[in-house]
Amino acid sequence: MVALDVLVVAAALTTIRSDLGASAEELEWTVNAYALSFAMLLMTAAAIGDRLGRRRTYASGLALFTAASVACALATSLPFLIAARAVQGVGAAMVMPLAMGLLGAAFPPQRRGQAIGVFSGVTGIAVLGGPLIGGAVTEGLSWQWIFWINVPIGVAAIALVLAKIPESTGPARRLDLVGSVLISLGVLGLVWGTVRGESAGWASAEVLTAFAVGVVMLLAFALWERRSDHAMVPLEFFRNRTFTAANSAGFFLSAALFSAVFFLSQYMQAELGSAPFKAGLQLLPWTATLFVVGPIAGGLVDRVGERPLVVIGMALQTVGMFWVSRGGDHYYDLIAPLVICGCGISLAMPAAQSAAMSALPREAVGIASGIYSMNRQLGGAAGVAVLGSVFTAAGGYTGHGFERALAGGGVLSLLGAVSGFAIAARRRRTDDRVDELVVEGV
Repeated sequence: MVALDVLVVAAALTTIRSDLGASAEELEWTVNAYALSFAMLLMTAAAIGDRLGRRRTYASGLALFTAASVACALATSLPFLIAARAVQGVGAAMVMPLAMGLLGAAFPPQRRGQAIGVFSGVTGIAVLGGPLIGGAVTEGLSWQWIFWINVPIGVAAIALVLAKIPESTGPARRLDLVGSVLISLGVLGLVWGTVRGESAGWASAEVLTAFAVGVVMLLAFALWERRSDHAMVPLEFFRNRTFTAANSAGFFLSAALFSAVFFLSQYMQAELGSAPFKAGLQLLPWTATLFVVGPIAGGLVDRVGERPLVVIGMALQTVGMFWVSRGGDHYYDLIAPLVICGCGISLAMPAAQSAAMSALPREAVGIASGIYSMNRQLGGAAGVAVLGSVFTAAGGYTGHGFERALAGGGVLSLLGAVSGFAIAARRRRTDDRVDELVVEGV
């Protein structure tokens, strides 16, 4: 639900504009309000989960997300819808990092890669399936139903979480309120400047001020964390080469993935003349590979380690994106590069997540997942915003906008592959199998 709602609204924007009488700029905020509150509260939610209980916080986030979905479906004006979307983002921030935190606590390192592989496959399908599901629901029912479908899923998920998932917590420490405020404001400034860059102008006072505030707040956060006795994010985490490299790879991976979904969905409609639902179907060669390859890649992580999968996966994504950027006269010209892109992202996504989660001690898994999730959100917002400017500068819909923007996705993927080289090679210890047998109760 959380990953799907990042882009599912995009397919319904035209209908929402007609029903609620919104301007183009107001419509942007139905997407941006969700992204802003989601990104800025990820670290705070992860810290609260470590202190109060991950399962409890996760279930609370699901409840808030579900209630906000009801409010979105009942919205009769755009300001009300935007406010409800912001609350949805708060619930999402409580769900996403704690989902990985719960997985990290439930599985030993030897089996964690496979579990995260399944998790990555499902969330990847949700991101790529946003335009397809949004188009199908909007055409077949109404735009309100893209929110109503969250309600039964959320209710069932809450019941299963409380019944089946054991509680876990992080290290016992006080909640770092000052750190929470500083990092939230820092992320808010960076995301605000990024999402407003194209419409307000990258050199505008609004955007430059937002970036400046974001940088100053993050520097203040780093200074505070260095002096704090109960730091939210111990800065020594980033001395770990694998942790830092995995987060860098995750940033560029998400930047390439979100921007590719955003522009490919529009390309299918603007260049190939497809309706929204058909455009979503045409992305199935990409989506289907995630469903098949993602879980397999998770198992490979446990055998060969994360570095080769991140590097090879992002290299395949690079090749596929440059190939797609060349376009074609017919849809079948795009099938092969879409499959290559899907295989690449399916290999890299679980490997990068596993590297970030496994690089730190098990008790730090909640904070590790919060940092990684925040980087993914920042990457997604940055990718769409920066390549949106590339799209406009290259002539947009009537020029070479799609070609240049999709080629930019290839550049982002290449940067992810370069980051992957810095992930330390994993060596399987002789006592790994003993640890695994003990965990399994043998």
